[in-house]
Amino acid sequence: MNAVVLVPAAGRGERLGPGAPKALRELGDIPMLVHAVRSLLAARGVSAVVVAAPPDGVAGVRDLLDAHLPPGSPVRVVAGGSTRQESVRLALDAVSLDHDIVLVHDAARPFVPAEVVEAVIAAVVAGADAVVPALPVVDTVKEVAAIDGVETVVRTVDRSLLRAVQTPQGFRRAVLRHAHAEAGGFGAAGATDDAGMVERAGGTVVVVPGSEEAFKVTRPFDLLLARALLERRAAAADEAHEDRDSGRDSAEIDVVR
Repeated sequence: MNAVVLVPAAGRGERLGPGAPKALRELGDIPMLVHAVRSLLAARGVSAVVVAAPPDGVAGVRDLLDAHLPPGSPVRVVAGGSTRQESVRLALDAVSLDHDIVLVHDAARPFVPAEVVEAVIAAVVAGADAVVPALPVVDTVKEVAAIDGVETVVRTVDRSLLRAVQTPQGFRRAVLRHAHAEAGGFGAAGATDDAGMVERAGGTVVVVPGSEEAFKVTRPFDLLLARALLERRAAAADEAHEDRDSGRDSAEIDVVR
């Protein structure tokens, strides 16, 4: 497996409120983008990450990643575009030809578990043209329409057939490039993600299980959830460290005896 992950991170993220670009908002004093890249590099099969940064911020994002990642990390920063799909296309243009598997990941999903990334890669390796991680929809979903100026329910959708799609989404390189070419490189009307572009280009998209921890930070409340998850992970890491130290002390006592 030799997968490269594209991370479009050039958007402003207005729904998150005023401040730095969404990908550069901090969680635990570390930018969200850094958390996302760390999560991706922790997965087996990921050999490189290409980040599409704001065109006027490429050097700054490169310096930021260099400051938080181990030396020699396989991460490249390129200039993104005015839309997400344009940023993906520009990042794809920077990928070397020896990468046949390409993933696309939202920088605003900082804590995607490694096993989700690995499942997406494995599905593409197994022959899928395009793969999305997803969760079953748990809320009741209503379709509405404006009737006499009032938003009115017209039907209740069968949620057993619905999935909430996450990232990273995985593709055969040629499939993703063809989808972008069909869309003119700037996104297809009505397609909100790269898998949607593949669908519109006539491709088949398969689903693997997602994770609740791979949620997207879009609104201020999501930041609270992300910070809580970060604190929980830090507490679990501290507890594991204490358990290792306790086991080491017990072993030393046994040796003395």
